[in-house]
Amino acid sequence: MELVLTKWVCTFLFCSWLIFSGVYSVEGLHGDSKVRGVNLGGWLVVEGWIKPSLFDGIPNGDMLDGTQVQLKSVTLEKYVSAENGGGMNVSVSREVASSWETFTLWRVSESEFQFRTLQGQFLTCDGEGCSFSATAESPSTLETFYIEKYNNGRVHIKTMSGTYLQATVENQLIADYPGKPGWDDNAATFEMTIVSNNLHGDYQLANGYAHNKAKEVLKRHRNSFITIRDFNFLYKHGINTVRIPVGWWIAYDPDPPAPFIGGTLEALDNAFSWAQAYNIKCIIDLHAAPGSQNGMEHSASRDGSSDWPNPDYISQTLHVIDFLASRYARHPALLGIELLNEPSAATVPLDILVSYYNQGYQTVRKHSSTAYVIVCQRIGNADPSEVYHANIGSRNLVVDLHYYNLFDNFFVNMSAVDNIQFIYKSRETQLEALNSANGPLVFIGEWVNEWNVTSGSQKDYQDFGRVQLEVYNAASFGWAYWTLKNDRPHWDFEWNIRNNYLQLGNSPKKQNVNGLVLLGLMYVLFCLHHTL
Repeated sequence: MELVLTKWVCTFLFCSWLIFSGVYSVEGLHGDSKVRGVNLGGWLVVEGWIKPSLFDGIPNGDMLDGTQVQLKSVTLEKYVSAENGGGMNVSVSREVASSWETFTLWRVSESEFQFRTLQGQFLTCDGEGCSFSATAESPSTLETFYIEKYNNGRVHIKTMSGTYLQATVENQLIADYPGKPGWDDNAATFEMTIVSNNLHGDYQLANGYAHNKAKEVLKRHRNSFITIRDFNFLYKHGINTVRIPVGWWIAYDPDPPAPFIGGTLEALDNAFSWAQAYNIKCIIDLHAAPGSQNGMEHSASRDGSSDWPNPDYISQTLHVIDFLASRYARHPALLGIELLNEPSAATVPLDILVSYYNQGYQTVRKHSSTAYVIVCQRIGNADPSEVYHANIGSRNLVVDLHYYNLFDNFFVNMSAVDNIQFIYKSRETQLEALNSANGPLVFIGEWVNEWNVTSGSQKDYQDFGRVQLEVYNAASFGWAYWTLKNDRPHWDFEWNIRNNYLQLGNSPKKQNVNGLVLLGLMYVLFCLHHTL
């Protein structure tokens, strides 16, 4: 009986050692056993809030693609309005501006623009003396207008043929003003209010500067923002992985479709070489898909629209994944490929996304049987576990969750203690449930040591960072901080480390190795004792 019991105990200890020693293993990493990563955000995909100075030299920089404006006649004191938000006539009849009176700019040059309505149609006029409508589905010369600006917000608008627009007493917008208007109160003068100018991505930068100047600006940025010295810094601080955002135009380098600027492929090649030199692994993250998967600047949306979920764009995206996988599958620094960053729950249906993820998984597998395929949760009103439970792939599949105590009114009035408790009560609970569900590995692909606490001390930030690391270290694949460099200091990983706001401590492997060794020794000693 004692021999049988001994065998059962030995078997239990041995199996426990195998399970707990293997649960932290990510294939291909050097030294550490899970991803301890940093994102290289704002480098190969531009995000103006990370480095605003990139946009400082753009002429009329307050009128980039995606800028929303309202136009008010100074004589009628009424706003230009696209009836029903577009698809109908245009009038100058509203005393109060709302969405029908708000137009999104498409920039053609520093002085030429197109006006897009709420419903997506463009303002159009077919010649001198014409009345305006909002019925053009795509813009051309008839939908392109010069905007002349005065220093007090007043503007004149004229057609490409040179005729100025005016607001008539009949509340119509017509291209028939005689001659050149002055800046006094006349029918051809409008007050232009900029409602928002929030998009500062690759599209806005390239189209704002125009090709030659944009090429110069981006070449300088790509050569200096991230260098081999940064990989040395990361290596010294125990970082074993970089997540590198790229845009879809990388597959068409060196001459991508306008207005995008080539050069990102060479930079990505450099990153792989630098990573290999420091035993750091690379995750290629498709951050910007054709048509934009979320309407944000980091997905290179032109005007805030999200048009990705259609067959043509999805096919093009799969081509990009195939290009990246075929180029880097055999590179020793490749750890994984993320198929799409932050698709929007509001515009990307789950079934279409899962279908794309299935195809993307198979595309990567054509070139590599071992590279991790990473699928990102939808942002917005979506269950973080919805992708986790989808049937996407059977080997080395990872689900990426992004954890921010920001971007939601829920966090606005939280204290430092409230934020920390939320990490424990919500995030830790979710990770424990996912880790125990025997599904894909879990990756906290973006998180930051920042919050809405306005009076946080250094000690508060240290505590917040420590708790996040403690909880996110439990993620079965690991984590990646957003981002390495940022003009906002608490988003800047390097600043956090150098100023002791974020204390990394030991790696998950080092934290658990003593327990694993102890468990192994217990197994050996117990079995030896009962065998002798």
